[in-house]
Amino acid sequence: MARPLRADIDLDALRHNYRLARELAPHSQAVAVLKADAYGHGLIACARALEGLAPAFAVACIEEAEALREGGITAPVVLLEGIFEASELERVEALGLWVAVHSDWQLDALLARRPARPTPVWLKVDSGMHRLGFPPERAEAAWRRLSEAPECVTDLHLMSHFATADAVDSAYFHRQSALLAELAERLGAPTCLANSPATLARAEAHGAWNRPGVMLYGSDPLEAANAASRRLRQVMTLHSEIIAVRDLEAGEPVGYGGRWTAPRPSRVGVVACGYGDGYDRHAVDGTPVLVDGRRAAIAGKVSMDMLIVDLTELPEADIGSEVVLWGRASNGEVLSVDEVARHCDTISYTLLTGVLPRVPRRYHGG
Repeated sequence: MARPLRADIDLDALRHNYRLARELAPHSQAVAVLKADAYGHGLIACARALEGLAPAFAVACIEEAEALREGGITAPVVLLEGIFEASELERVEALGLWVAVHSDWQLDALLARRPARPTPVWLKVDSGMHRLGFPPERAEAAWRRLSEAPECVTDLHLMSHFATADAVDSAYFHRQSALLAELAERLGAPTCLANSPATLARAEAHGAWNRPGVMLYGSDPLEAANAASRRLRQVMTLHSEIIAVRDLEAGEPVGYGGRWTAPRPSRVGVVACGYGDGYDRHAVDGTPVLVDGRRAAIAGKVSMDMLIVDLTELPEADIGSEVVLWGRASNGEVLSVDEVARHCDTISYTLLTGVLPRVPRRYHGG
């Protein structure tokens, strides 16, 4: 019998979330962001599930783009960080990729080549994230250089990234948004600005293209959920089972360091899942799980291959009982990956992308 841990991937939910992104911005196109192995869900499987719906995909680097091409994906692919060295431009042309340009050396390298066909370019502006992009005062000159080289560049767009589109306090978002709106108007530039939170909650940021990312996988990126984000459907369910049960007296410790001690005569179950599978070791006592579709809580530190849950209030739970670490249980109950992330003092992105290759993925709705 195989170890019971697996990640079930609901491709129908993935498509539902993509359609929601399109519905929220009917005048925009939506590039589906598939970086980091589709946020841990499987790059090729997710791309194939969205083929025919998404007009383009986005990844972080050329290696991810090559994997898509090798997997038979022919749709346009955007390199969100652009090239990392000038020699990659030959591969960009061969693979038919679109590139972000965020720095002078990338711009110079692009304009120094005479490709067989021009490259679609998204010029990245640093509107306040202070990560990648041309400062606003230099963006116009970069735009002019690119727009005046039609033999090298085509389909030029203005791109930026919001630092606080997810936040309840919208002051900084509006500062970035106003700067970008003025720049785009001055240049007559089509834009790609909206990430997942802006797609869900900031209609004024919707442009020619939007970039839904984590929302595609059912995670709500907003500080305060809205009507749109509540419609997201979680794509990954991380399943396992109880593999052992222990009865403890009050005061007995559990796990490394004895962090959790039984507050009363207790019954605990051992689950086949640990940080060696990608489950976050920082999960605190009380982090929720679903056991046979009912809520229970982690007791003690997560080990490499196992974790322990308190079954005292679940007398029917036993060896073989279903455990959902996040996602949808067999009885339909859902445990949000966002809720689990809060107990780990992190965000859903780290949990989803952290599920390691030794955890088999099972795809449904393909």
